[in-house]
Amino acid sequence: MPANPTLPVEQAPKGSGNLRVAIICASVVLGMIGLSYAAVPLYQLFCQVTGYAGTTQRAEGNVNGIIERAMTVRFDSNIAPGLNWSVKPAASVTNDVGMVQTINYVATNNSDHEITGTASFNVAPSIAGAYFNKIECFCFTEQTLAAGESVEMPVTFFLDPDLDKAKELDTVKEITLSYTFYASETGSN
Repeated sequence: MPANPTLPVEQAPKGSGNLRVAIICASVVLGMIGLSYAAVPLYQLFCQVTGYAGTTQRAEGNVNGIIERAMTVRFDSNIAPGLNWSVKPAASVTNDVGMVQTINYVATNNSDHEITGTASFNVAPSIAGAYFNKIECFCFTEQTLAAGESVEMPVTFFLDPDLDKAKELDTVKEITLSYTFYASETGSN
């Protein structure tokens, strides 16, 4: 049946469609902001669970012993733009696989004010991350340095002797532990 042009047609109040679009857009923006704050902890959790991208393992100590296979661990540091620090990595160490070792990175605040920073890490080759066990580490922990202050940041680690069973690592003689330091959003001044 065709519509009768003489009958009034109900219309939605003007502006209600605009209000709905505005609410949806605001919800999307708030959701994106929430996800951006959750990204670092969620990525950290994901990497720890999966070993993705050379993520190391957490351990209380080495229960698998030491094997007679020498391996060199090299240490590296990178500073993200916006963090006025210098970081000196530890010298490379060569020991038998399974030996527990402690090394120190040294960070210095080069600015004239207090700065809070933090660090994320990775291991290369990435497959070695599953065998790189950290007992103590400063990663993902905020560190506040006063103007000109320097601090030693220890890492206690060992290489799991099970890496000797990984055929992909048969020819690997060196593993690199790399930290990227960046300004913390919660405490940078």
